[in-house]
Amino acid sequence: MTTADTRPLLESTVTAEFDERSWDMVGSLALSKQLVSGEVLIELARRRDDIVVLTADLGRPTRVIDFGRAFPERYYNFGISERNMVGAAAGMASAGMLPYVSGYACFLALLAADQIRLDVCYTKLPVRFLSTHSGLTMGFYGSSHHATEDIGAIRSFANLTILAPIDAVALRQALVATVDHPGPIYFRLGRGRETPVYDAPIPEYRIGGSHRLRDGTDATVFATGICVDFALQAARLLEAEGIALRVVDAYSLKPLDADAVRGACLETRHVFTAEEHNVIGGLGSAVAEVMAEVGTATRLTRIGMQDAFSILGPPTHLYKNYGLDGEGIAKTIRTALA
Repeated sequence: MTTADTRPLLESTVTAEFDERSWDMVGSLALSKQLVSGEVLIELARRRDDIVVLTADLGRPTRVIDFGRAFPERYYNFGISERNMVGAAAGMASAGMLPYVSGYACFLALLAADQIRLDVCYTKLPVRFLSTHSGLTMGFYGSSHHATEDIGAIRSFANLTILAPIDAVALRQALVATVDHPGPIYFRLGRGRETPVYDAPIPEYRIGGSHRLRDGTDATVFATGICVDFALQAARLLEAEGIALRVVDAYSLKPLDADAVRGACLETRHVFTAEEHNVIGGLGSAVAEVMAEVGTATRLTRIGMQDAFSILGPPTHLYKNYGLDGEGIAKTIRTALA
């Protein structure tokens, strides 16, 4: 008979040991340190009485429950009813409110896509989607809860902006900077346990921007979500081999920072994209579109899910299996540049 490991889980990290032991959905909620949505929205709501928050029975794991405690009259739990929730958010926005809709990416972008498209995007209403647990972060829950197609599913929706803050600092900045944006925004977020990348706000943050985290002249990798940290790990591994890798946080997925892509084509000899998403329709496709229009001879390699559904397991194991972790990204880049 085996006994459960009762040692406390103390840190928010992506180490394999932590990952394997952190699947108590209730006991491990306090570990989602990078999901500061509720905290930031409380601060904004104290200055603006038009902000409301909607959730589909996921206030705790998406970390907006604190907003509900602070402003119970401005917090709406729709139960497991994402389509109705998005429709209601559209109605609230048309009445002058600023709704923040919180839920898992698999349910918001994939289950409620029709309502996002017609109720919100068609009418260009200022609805904010806080789409958490994107990519492979739901691990053992399988393909029904993985969201490796969400960017591709909604990127073609007219009027919709897609941003991907990668940690608490970036998320706070994104929420504050976009509060007055007149149209809908989809914030693609993780599970909240990602390794922090930023210790200070991004300079000149803007919709349609990106941020160069590391410079290099051999190749450029545009990364999003948790793959930003993995790309930085890969850059450190490759530096020891004499390969100088530029790492760009493509935090604005739509519109994409086309100037950064053009610059990478001119200044480095190979462009890579790294994403916790299908290579079809996601960041890789967006970068490919810009490169095709530029007419560059620079090569592109897309690192991500190769048009496949994921197997089950802790996310760290999945990242390694699909070559999305630091070593996997470094291996792909090393091979392509050889």
